[in-house]
Amino acid sequence: MFDHGDDIAGSPVRRLKVAELADWPADEAPSVPREVPDPARAVTPEDDSAAVARTEFAVLLGEFRRTAVLVPLDEFGDLWSAVQNGVRWICAFSDEEALARFARARGDVGREWTYQAVLGARLLDVMVPLLPGPAGVALDAGSEDGGMLFPPVAGIVPDAVAVDLGGMQ
Repeated sequence: MFDHGDDIAGSPVRRLKVAELADWPADEAPSVPREVPDPARAVTPEDDSAAVARTEFAVLLGEFRRTAVLVPLDEFGDLWSAVQNGVRWICAFSDEEALARFARARGDVGREWTYQAVLGARLLDVMVPLLPGPAGVALDAGSEDGGMLFPPVAGIVPDAVAVDLGGMQ
């Protein structure tokens, strides 16, 4: 769960192999109720641009939650992650081409990248709460369009670890 096996100062070391999650039946995975705006009631740009942006993000979040993404594994078989500004980001990719762009951006195209397909909902609802401190998912880091971040806030991750609700800080 740590960058290349590095430990976070003061945090207990916790490990979970991705293979353990892959074997869970879907009905055993923790579920978190999500409120997704009804697209039929979507506001128009004339109404409120912030409301439009929220609706568009909710649609993207719903797609991410239902989609299997590729998550690279480190040399220990743990999910590849990186810390930026105190938040641990699980790196996930929509396809092999996006993972290859990430490897090129890192200057790390020469090595073999091992990865696991994981459902987006499982990353947000199961893996994020297992990580020490605030955590989210970075989708397609290194992509030309900048990718997408799913930060540790209410409505994206479980409330118990949402930093805006006083969760893991």
